[in-house]
Amino acid sequence: MILMDMESVATRHYFDREFGISAVKLLPGEYYVTSRDLVLTTVLGSCVSACVRDSTAGIGGMNHFMLPDNADPTSRDKAAAMRYGEYAMEMLLNQLYKAGARRERLEAKVFGGGAVLANMSMLNIGDRNADFVLRYLNVEQIRISAQDLRGKQARRINYFPESGRVTLRKLQQQDKALLVQQEQELVQALLKQRGRNKLEPFDTDAPRSRANKSTWPV
Repeated sequence: MILMDMESVATRHYFDREFGISAVKLLPGEYYVTSRDLVLTTVLGSCVSACVRDSTAGIGGMNHFMLPDNADPTSRDKAAAMRYGEYAMEMLLNQLYKAGARRERLEAKVFGGGAVLANMSMLNIGDRNADFVLRYLNVEQIRISAQDLRGKQARRINYFPESGRVTLRKLQQQDKALLVQQEQELVQALLKQRGRNKLEPFDTDAPRSRANKSTWPV
């Protein structure tokens, strides 16, 4: 049995008819770790999800974060902290380790970081999230086996922790409207709470990934 911090674990369980298995839907600020044959699914705009797996232990998990770092270190609100990549990555990895995964066997697949709404482009949030997750995994010495980051489109990803497979679909404008706007509104609210109206861009040497197919497995 995998024990998780229930304050920020995804709780939306359903049966996915497309794949014919049980599924868990992740919203911003949530994560899920499992050893069961499930599909973990989420929609990403400027947010990023890391899908991390230990194939030997048969354990995998996914998170969904909204901003890279600088969460208030004095806050005791774990649910709010999960919106930030720094805490979300630590939570995901720690839960994997508690479940029996080992660092040297982990592989990661990372997705998201898009610039999907024109009025959010000046904040450069998608690029910052993408830069953060690549840098974080490099520091932690976790191999990245696949990535699809940045770009202009929202993404729906389906992650199968048991096999490590991911299917990805780039969303058209009419498909993404509600979920992505909710995501961006929460990002704006977070920035307002922190008393900032602008995120300054910064340089990075991290490679930019690309994909030309609208639906593809990784």
